[in-house]
Amino acid sequence: MAHPTDQETVQAEQPELVKESKQKALQADKQEVTTVFNKSVIIKGAFWFALITVITIAGIFFYNNTGDTVKALSHISYKYIAICFVMLFVDLMLGSWRNHIYIRKLAPAVSHWVSFRANVANMFMGAVTPAHGGAGPAQIFVYTSNGVKFIDAFAVSLINMGATLIFMPLAGFVAITLMDTSSVSSFVPQMLRFGFTFFLLFLTAFMLAFWKPLWVGAAIRKIAQWLAVLLPKRKEKLHNWAENSFTSISNYQQTCSVIVKQHPFLFPLSLLITTVLYLNKYCLQWVILMGLGVNANLVQVIAFQVIIQFGIYFAPSPGGSGFAEVLISKLFGTIIPATLLPIFTLLQRSFLLFFPAMVGAYVVINLLRKQTMKKA
Repeated sequence: MAHPTDQETVQAEQPELVKESKQKALQADKQEVTTVFNKSVIIKGAFWFALITVITIAGIFFYNNTGDTVKALSHISYKYIAICFVMLFVDLMLGSWRNHIYIRKLAPAVSHWVSFRANVANMFMGAVTPAHGGAGPAQIFVYTSNGVKFIDAFAVSLINMGATLIFMPLAGFVAITLMDTSSVSSFVPQMLRFGFTFFLLFLTAFMLAFWKPLWVGAAIRKIAQWLAVLLPKRKEKLHNWAENSFTSISNYQQTCSVIVKQHPFLFPLSLLITTVLYLNKYCLQWVILMGLGVNANLVQVIAFQVIIQFGIYFAPSPGGSGFAEVLISKLFGTIIPATLLPIFTLLQRSFLLFFPAMVGAYVVINLLRKQTMKKA
């Protein structure tokens, strides 16, 4: 009777080792999502987001003559504010459809309502975490809570992140060519450099992870080895992080690749929806200005808003709070009377972030409540 050689034994064990490695990596990613999406992180983030936002907007109010600002409130055209609410609804629907075009292929039983809730949860967690760090985990949590496979939910989040990473730098380049930043504070060019640096870094990492996942995985392993020399006590943790990251990148690249190949028209459609989604956001500012009685150039308004959103996307404060308000005052302050600037800042942030975040907060609170009841 022939006995298997050592090589044959290793080959037979390899599929099991690969399977075990994938399961460990998947479990680590699930744990990371759960770590971000928890009550203490949300409460702490919401506190700092509210505190920084209130202080900054209050500062703008007092700096720009509070008495005249309050008087100006009586001149708001509520017809335009009503249009803003319609545009807000369109924004939320486009955001949910951007995800649902994939979800309906991967999990046909999942309704569009689930994608709507995932989108607003994404917006809320993006508002209460620095650099939108909690947005993706919130979206994934909503989908997995409604029967979508974790790896599919993660892949959809990655693909749409890719669409955003492609769109935003292009929009930023176009905006810079359409406006003159020499008339504004040096703070604006600094935020632009910050935005371009992070967007290009993330876009490069995303493209490499998609087309050359082994390169990225090998680079992570090298980084872990270097860090282990500096932090010998964390050698085992760094090794596990590198191995899980290597497996995860390969796993998600394969999943994303399969989705894109099986449905080749979905990514271009996602890019189109992303473009319309952001154009709707950008035009909303112009409608707010119309409601305040300010006749501004639409192209200039769009260029300003592109730069604001581009500059704050990876800002280190929750929801870009503080940075957003300062950018609004520096840019729109060149075309809006000082008395109207505080009102515009409040309305702009409300329609683009506060109102969607409030809807998302309701969804997230319900999810956390159900999670607590299950544990009990």
